[in-house]
Amino acid sequence: MQSISAVIITFNEELYIGKCLESLKGIADEIIVVDSFSTDSTADICKKHGVKLVQHEFTGFMDQKNYSLTLASNKYILSLDADEALSEELKKSILEVKKNISADGYYFSRLNNFCGKWMKHSAWYPDKQLRLFNKEMGKWGPINVHETFQMIPCSRISRIKGDLLHWTFTSKEEFTEKIKNFSNIAANDYFKAGKKAWPLTPSVHMLWRFFLNYFLHFGFLDGRYGFLVCWQGARSSFLKYSILRKLNRDARK
Repeated sequence: MQSISAVIITFNEELYIGKCLESLKGIADEIIVVDSFSTDSTADICKKHGVKLVQHEFTGFMDQKNYSLTLASNKYILSLDADEALSEELKKSILEVKKNISADGYYFSRLNNFCGKWMKHSAWYPDKQLRLFNKEMGKWGPINVHETFQMIPCSRISRIKGDLLHWTFTSKEEFTEKIKNFSNIAANDYFKAGKKAWPLTPSVHMLWRFFLNYFLHFGFLDGRYGFLVCWQGARSSFLKYSILRKLNRDARK
């Protein structure tokens, strides 16, 4: 049976980290938590679960996750965020994979909870995630927001059943603040990569993203929260490219 290392990065995650770690029992052969010096009870909760806890300065989501891979003693990694947990069906699927692992990476669906409601449509479901993988076959990238594990060409990738449960935001205000923060980080990463944004770029991206998620991906079926999620997602696109335009203008001065 293939051994698996579970890796998690944290900062002030006392609300959900216990649920996350509990779901890994009997699944992961070792659990590594890389914490960015949390000021709440995150570290204490991790210690109670007997995980390997490492304190490491935060320089970006991508950087932190790539660092966590270097600490794992096993080749195969199960990467979770602190506000995620394995569903019962996903646990069974991973245990079956461990018996006879045949791919370099495995996708599964993520089911997102927004303000107490499980979102079943728009870009929020099935929200395919590659979270079980051979760490020698890729790395996290390309930017520090919505980073993904990027497999090298010709990697064998499969899909398994079950949902990764994700508790996103407990309030609309928290969601709005996170949108601002993520948009700023993404814009700066795009600027460093040399990307450009023209006058109509923010509006075009905003309108297309809303139309895609609300209508083509049936976000309207999730009711008022579906509208809010799709609208804020569109707004994040507008903010990201607006900030990028400003950075480009300032660089030309």
